[in-house]
Amino acid sequence: MNPELQLVWQELLSDITTPVALWQFAIIALACGIAWAVNDVLRAYVMRSAPENWKLGIGSIKRVLFPLSTLIFVQIGKVILAHWQHTSFLNLASTLLLGMAVIRLVVYAVRYIVAPGGLLKTLENSLSGLIWIVLALHLSGLLSQLFQVLEDVKFKIGKHPVDLLLVLQAVSTIIITIFIALWISRLLENKLMRTEQLNVNLRVVMTKLLRIFLLFIALLIALSALGLDITLLSVFGGALGVGLGFGLQRIASNYVSGFIILLDKSMQIGDVITVDKHYGVVSDLRSRYMLLAKTDGTHVIIPNEALITTAVLNHSLLEHKGCIQINLCITYDSNLELAIALMQAVAKQHDRVLAQPAADVFIKGFTEYGVDLTLSTWTMNPESGKSAFQTAINLAIWRAFEANNIVFGKIEVPKEI
Repeated sequence: MNPELQLVWQELLSDITTPVALWQFAIIALACGIAWAVNDVLRAYVMRSAPENWKLGIGSIKRVLFPLSTLIFVQIGKVILAHWQHTSFLNLASTLLLGMAVIRLVVYAVRYIVAPGGLLKTLENSLSGLIWIVLALHLSGLLSQLFQVLEDVKFKIGKHPVDLLLVLQAVSTIIITIFIALWISRLLENKLMRTEQLNVNLRVVMTKLLRIFLLFIALLIALSALGLDITLLSVFGGALGVGLGFGLQRIASNYVSGFIILLDKSMQIGDVITVDKHYGVVSDLRSRYMLLAKTDGTHVIIPNEALITTAVLNHSLLEHKGCIQINLCITYDSNLELAIALMQAVAKQHDRVLAQPAADVFIKGFTEYGVDLTLSTWTMNPESGKSAFQTAINLAIWRAFEANNIVFGKIEVPKEI
């Protein structure tokens, strides 16, 4: 065991039943109380006066404010008390408070990077447990012995001798650099997505390229820190190229198609489109696929390659409005001109119908059942759904026709040839 740690534990065991320990416990309790009161005041002040763009920094400070402020007050008490007695309990409390601050900061960073879900909870518990285990091994003096055991386990990779400690250091370095890269990437992505001067598609492309670039740089830094030859990546790149050329053609095509769609602005998030038999709103554009939210509440995952190779009907490419038509039939003994006027009046009274282009009624034809009419209306935000809109218009037409003795006929269904 480390001589300093051994001395600390000897002092702890000798002081546990003496007034020396009571003075240290009193300082710890007093430090916690003062830190709690100071935190309440600082939180209220910061949340009231801090700008919105400081939200990330404020969130991280709030989580480490209590353990760090308590640590400061414990250190002040330690300096004062050290003139009369030793302060082993205060040393132990300082180490634990520092570990608590590190855990809270790491958990906050993980929540900022990883989306809510089962993976986030697993990472939080795993990282917290790992930090506490390392801290416990350090305080018990077993950490240095564990490192020695790992260093003694040696083997060869090719012609290079390595040990388990080196492998552990390599994995830790790679994970930490990737973690930092993802954190910086998310920070820059949030700032880019709030930049209204840039087109939303360009913002999405820039965020994805930025993440790929930062992860690549993080990997290079990690490999360089481990003393590995970076030129080995050229071999990996060649193998990856061959793989893309043979087995990953469709996946690569989807990724390339995704960037083309984002750059040529043929569709954007929020557009109302029809792809094959699917009608809905573009809710998300990913690197590999597009997520289409249909009016019935379901979502369709459409590969980006399909959006490039097939015809896509974009209802809101130039203007974010859509045309909704309602078909009906009236009998020949009904007043045709009055029916047309009533249908136009009903459409004008609905709050979703645009004044320009104006709602209009078309005579589609004369059948054995009566006169076929079509009410054509234009609405903003067609992604809000058309079923409720059509129901409201049909009900209003029904009431207007019933009040004016206009009789509905039978709509002739075209026969299949």
